[in-house]
Amino acid sequence: MRKLVFSVAVLATAAVISVGGCFSAVGEPAAASGNKIAAVHEPSAAPRASVTHVYLLRGFLNVFSLGMDSLAVELRSVGISATVDSYASWHEVAHAIAANYKAGQRGPIVLVGHSFGADSVMDMGTDLGREGVPVALIVAFDGTYTHAASANVARVLNLYKGADAMVTRGPGFHGELTNYHVDDANVTHTNIDKVPRLHAMVISKIKGVRGSGAAASTLPKTSG
Repeated sequence: MRKLVFSVAVLATAAVISVGGCFSAVGEPAAASGNKIAAVHEPSAAPRASVTHVYLLRGFLNVFSLGMDSLAVELRSVGISATVDSYASWHEVAHAIAANYKAGQRGPIVLVGHSFGADSVMDMGTDLGREGVPVALIVAFDGTYTHAASANVARVLNLYKGADAMVTRGPGFHGELTNYHVDDANVTHTNIDKVPRLHAMVISKIKGVRGSGAAASTLPKTSG
């Protein structure tokens, strides 16, 4: 049912955009630029060789996941490198990560996404595994379907609303898997990426990766 409701909302939004014009990432009418949707894009600059870098992916149309932008600002404020892209760019982002890794940039890699972006960071983890690239942490904010964590991923924190967004252990995965159900009725699929307490949880998790590389989670865990 959750997926059906979200799909209806997506289709309705797409219809509004196609009829009434496009919108920018902050909900204001886009500048006169044809039918191209305006979106804030953080450049994926190459991180330094040994520091943690967080790659965040927004969801549908680049307009429903602005919590990824605010989370990136919070991360940068505590000295953690972070860039934001659309989920539609995940292949290009994964290619850049793999190239940086093979060029000697071996700092911890963290992937964070919301909705379609959550689906994409899980796919990125698998894709990077094929390239021999380890991923220190994946954080998924309520993806749209079930995923299996790949063997190259050390930790997964899955913040979800419905059981259809669970993460399971894929072949060879021996890392830390946390499926954290957000049961607050005020938190929905469309605002879960913006909840301050969840941001604090994620930042703490990322700091643990940066600090020790093997920080134990204090969250409830389930293994798929």
